[in-house]
Amino acid sequence: MSQRDLAELAGVSERFVRFVEQGKRTVQLESLLALLDTLGLELRVQTRTSAAARALDGTRTFGGRRAHGERHAQNPPQARTELHDRTEAGP
Repeated sequence: MSQRDLAELAGVSERFVRFVEQGKRTVQLESLLALLDTLGLELRVQTRTSAAARALDGTRTFGGRRAHGERHAQNPPQARTELHDRTEAGP
């Protein structure tokens, strides 16, 4: 399928399709969702639980314990996004 055909089916511009294919870091969510729907894909957002997520929120641990002076309040969960083919079985 050409970029033009995909854009027409999704109701977005051909330029937008190029941006997504090229990995543009910021795009309009509504347009992205229309494009994904046309391709039979969906966008999922999940909570991060990895060490990388803890690093993002500034929480460091040493041997399973918080570093001296670290805040003790719960930090809000970080999110990650994934694309999934809706034709696959299961999450």
